[in-house]
Amino acid sequence: MGYALQTLWHERQRYASGVLAVTFSAVLIALQCGLLLGLFKITSIPLDQTQAGRGEGVDIWVGSKGTPSVDLGKPIPETYLTRVAGRPGVEMPEFYIANFGNFTKPVGGTELCYLLGSRLDSDARGTAKVLTPELRAALTERGTIVVDESDVERLELDKLSGKPKINGKEVRLVGTVKGLKSLAAPWVFCSLDTARHLLGLLLPPDHVTYLIARCDSEKRAQEVVAELRDEYPDDMCAYTTIDFSTESRTYWLLRTKAGIAIGYAALLGLVVGMVITAQTLYSATAASAKEFAILLALGIPRFRIMIMVLTQSFWVGAIGIGLSYPICLGLRELARMGNTDVDLRWEVMGGTAIVTIMMSLTAGIFALRSVRRIEPMDLLR
Repeated sequence: MGYALQTLWHERQRYASGVLAVTFSAVLIALQCGLLLGLFKITSIPLDQTQAGRGEGVDIWVGSKGTPSVDLGKPIPETYLTRVAGRPGVEMPEFYIANFGNFTKPVGGTELCYLLGSRLDSDARGTAKVLTPELRAALTERGTIVVDESDVERLELDKLSGKPKINGKEVRLVGTVKGLKSLAAPWVFCSLDTARHLLGLLLPPDHVTYLIARCDSEKRAQEVVAELRDEYPDDMCAYTTIDFSTESRTYWLLRTKAGIAIGYAALLGLVVGMVITAQTLYSATAASAKEFAILLALGIPRFRIMIMVLTQSFWVGAIGIGLSYPICLGLRELARMGNTDVDLRWEVMGGTAIVTIMMSLTAGIFALRSVRRIEPMDLLR
């Protein structure tokens, strides 16, 4: 291993292209996967934003039958509350309204938006955690809304003239939040009363979109979900928050086919990196044919030389991964400046490292072809 590293250092110009190819490939794979995860995290914001900072316990969500994603729920009767309330280890459920609305900009033009109406108490399970006490207090007035700051210009709420409307009813912006950029329709946060007022006939009387209930433990939450699914399979569904979040992201991933497109781009980077690395290692090995022939003449087994070539391949991959890590972090920060989330969690970076090392070793195996052709007799030519 030490000799392989020394060779890489002394012949660094020869191996530089291989290291750069591995670095490029690792950066592309990590960023593509991180971008994919960050992109589809947006689809489960209504779920993920109600999970943290709300004390102990696990939430369960009850909605209409066959709801594949949180933004595609249909109205359910408020009477479903009796199906959940009173079960051991379950608190009284609260109502949650989530529905699309037609946003009319102050200066004209329309935009599709997504209303999120919830209780505004400090202990409410459905209130987004980014809503400060001041914003929650402001939202108690009917017709008031909060949006993400990135959507203010999109909805033209920064214009002084005209009044915005949702479904033909006037609304007033009372504040903004940060970090909740939407994938399609902007999120519009409001109270339950405002949501009912704005939706009007779009939401039948005494109906909501979801019931949210707190369970005292994750185990109990799973049990309650299973009980509800067994007892009411024909007209409602139930999930824990984490499961519903995963279901929503998976649905959008498969529905939009974005995962296939991004995965194809990452695969292309992997192939390009492997081809360049294999060619670099092959050329470097062929250039060292005389040295290897001397080693063979001295009685060094051929398999030891092959191991050295594979070791060099490993270190080319390891160095490339080491160089790619700070580049990925820098590009992630650059993306955040553009309000784009690149989720470089440890699973992404670890998976990228494993794939990259395997790529480098595969390239090394291709480079072994030149080692098989080397003979001690080559020294006499």
